[in-house]
Amino acid sequence: MTAQPPPPPGFGPPPPQYPAEGPQYLPPGGALPEFLAVDRRNSIAVDATGVAFEMYGIAVEFTWPEIRSVHYKASDDAKSLMVAIVHVDGRVYEGVVRAKPRERLRAWFTQLAWVLGYYRPTG
Repeated sequence: MTAQPPPPPGFGPPPPQYPAEGPQYLPPGGALPEFLAVDRRNSIAVDATGVAFEMYGIAVEFTWPEIRSVHYKASDDAKSLMVAIVHVDGRVYEGVVRAKPRERLRAWFTQLAWVLGYYRPTG
């Protein structure tokens, strides 16, 4: 048998896959970013594990692999933060938190955009 020539550069096993979830870098200080919006009855939390809503004592948590997308907006009266989770199976879940004072809503938008961009940069 004759010896085979070596494979051309770039040929070989595929490179390892990128992680399916989680951050690609750590922010200064090494602490993972978190978002928490709370009113008297409800809360919305976003962290490294996913998104959690609590409304009137009922809590539901979604891990990042379960989430297709996250959307947020102000309520029509601009007094509440509304966050919607689209589950991978297509179902939609929504959490709402009142912002008192109203200026808090702007701060929540800024922080939420940054945290979601950290965990879901393409989604």
